[in-house]
Amino acid sequence: MEKINDYIIEFGQKILLFALVLVVGIVVVKIITSFAKKAILKTKLDHTVKTFLYSILRVLLYAVVVLISLNTIGIKVDSIIATIGAAALTAGLALQDTIKNFVSGMIIIFSKPFTAGDVIEFEGVEGYVQSIRVFYCTIRTYENKMVQIPNSRLTSNNVTNCSAADHRRVSLKFSVSYDDKLSKVKSVIYDVISENDKILADPEPKVYIGKHLDSGVEIIVFVWGVPDDYFPIYFYMQEQIKLAFDKNGITIPYPHVEIANQKQLNSGNK
Repeated sequence: MEKINDYIIEFGQKILLFALVLVVGIVVVKIITSFAKKAILKTKLDHTVKTFLYSILRVLLYAVVVLISLNTIGIKVDSIIATIGAAALTAGLALQDTIKNFVSGMIIIFSKPFTAGDVIEFEGVEGYVQSIRVFYCTIRTYENKMVQIPNSRLTSNNVTNCSAADHRRVSLKFSVSYDDKLSKVKSVIYDVISENDKILADPEPKVYIGKHLDSGVEIIVFVWGVPDDYFPIYFYMQEQIKLAFDKNGITIPYPHVEIANQKQLNSGNK
């Protein structure tokens, strides 16, 4: 009976110690997470990422408290940690792609190669970044389609950010006849450019003479605008240049195919 009483007393002391350490640990965790939550909310991270980081921090801290509490009453936590590690390794091997996407998501969030609202080009997909999630990003195309791209693909391949700079160049090519005066062609194009307020004066618009084509001369035009005005400027130039060329008698050449009649062929054979 004395041994049983001693065992009960010893066991009760361990339970009390375990409960005491556990309660103190929980209070400390709540204090830490309270400050951490305020710090995380002040960041410019996506709301989903903020919630995820806060949840991970809480789980880790509570796990540490439980392990410390078990260690104080003589329970060896080495085997528990080893078991958790083995389980984590097994889960990691089974979820390689998911882990890659998660790590890549963290890289995107903290390095910020692009942010929500930017226009990006990736593997033939072009559009606005709708959201950046932990495992994937959503792109809203110009056709208003939603495309979800795994984060690991975005970090392992080339991504073009069209909104990174304050302005974006619109590059256009036209062709005119060899009979047209190039000075007049350039003057007409500059007049069209000057009539659009969306086209920036700095950087200065440029008109260059490009290649000598089979049917005419290539004209290269560079104009600049803010990223959101790229397509309005592009379509404006395409339409107004054609109208201005027609108005000023400037010819846009196109390939001609001459088909000789049978009499010409016969006379040629003779």
